[in-house]
Amino acid sequence: MSPSETELPLSGIRVVEFTHMVMGPVVGLILADLGAEVVKVEPPGGDKTRKLPGSGAGYFPMYNRNKRSMCLDTRSPAGREVALRMCARADIVIENFRPGAMDERGLGYDQLAAENPGLIYCSLKGFLAGPYQHRTALDELTQMMGGLAFMTGQPGKPMRAGASVIDVSGGMFGVIAILAALEQRRRSGTGQYVQSSLFETTSFLVGQHMAQHAVSGKALQPMSVRTSAWAVYDIFETADDQQLFVAVVSDTQWRQFCDAFDFAELAADRGLDSNSQRVARRDEFLPVIRARFAGLHKQALMDALEHTGLPFAPIARPEDLFEDPQLNAGGLVEVTLADGRVTKLPALPMAFGGQRMGLRRDLPQPGQDMAKVMQDWGFDGDELSALRAEGILPD
Repeated sequence: MSPSETELPLSGIRVVEFTHMVMGPVVGLILADLGAEVVKVEPPGGDKTRKLPGSGAGYFPMYNRNKRSMCLDTRSPAGREVALRMCARADIVIENFRPGAMDERGLGYDQLAAENPGLIYCSLKGFLAGPYQHRTALDELTQMMGGLAFMTGQPGKPMRAGASVIDVSGGMFGVIAILAALEQRRRSGTGQYVQSSLFETTSFLVGQHMAQHAVSGKALQPMSVRTSAWAVYDIFETADDQQLFVAVVSDTQWRQFCDAFDFAELAADRGLDSNSQRVARRDEFLPVIRARFAGLHKQALMDALEHTGLPFAPIARPEDLFEDPQLNAGGLVEVTLADGRVTKLPALPMAFGGQRMGLRRDLPQPGQDMAKVMQDWGFDGDELSALRAEGILPD
């Protein structure tokens, strides 16, 4: 059961979102799920992200629930004026366009903060201040230049991660910056300009490997061919041609593992008592484990691992998650797609007092909330009539 709207953590916070694609909408999604009123300002006809094909087809439905939609041409004087009025009443503005684009439209931080000094303005960019700050960036681009694609792929074959991990993580860092700025504003009374970026997010995520190199002094290898920190930490084939990931990450778990699968000879070998010993000899005993598991069906192996409490995971496809019992216990939110079909997509991976954040507003049609939003945000009847006459506000 989700909390009521007034009980949500960010209830009463107003957000104007000028974003597209993934990183910016992620920020708005998280704030909206947490209770903020997020108004997504789209160009006339709607955000082009709505119509992306292929791997981009899921961007809009995943990252735009719980928002209200307005369509404005912010390049026109009338559209810009409406946007300025909205931003003057906002707590937070989010944008993720190319460097300088919002300033060119008169919607940059300096212009808005002069009218609204309490404003928190969050820019999501490719790079923070430095020699690259003028460049346009993408998730995959920064995975390549930030070392993540090298670590994900095989030797000589860099590969991007299988999800938009940099866009999403960068958006999460943007939310962290916004929440910190909200707390600082509570104490100081003034807002500020905050940023999050793709490249620096990538470097933060691969920081563990940078530290690994600093500690070991050795050239790094991709995760696909790495020397694992644990001896049993791998994917195993089963008798029914399925796969299962199994991990043994402590000496206690090693003893439990040996007992559960009757590896008496491995348990009796004192040269395998410690993890470091097992890592050094993994090529010696892993074939024994593989042969034993190859004679068991996947479900029987999972049942035995579940019973002993050892870490394991079936190898799932994303579409398998629609039926996952754990996610269906509160981790999925129903939304309506553009063609009218209803689907379930992941909720925020957090709970407050045991309650999950749910759906308050379904995915909006382009501009569907314009009149109501403008009324709620202080535009009077005469102003709305004038805007309808100008074609800014639809009839």
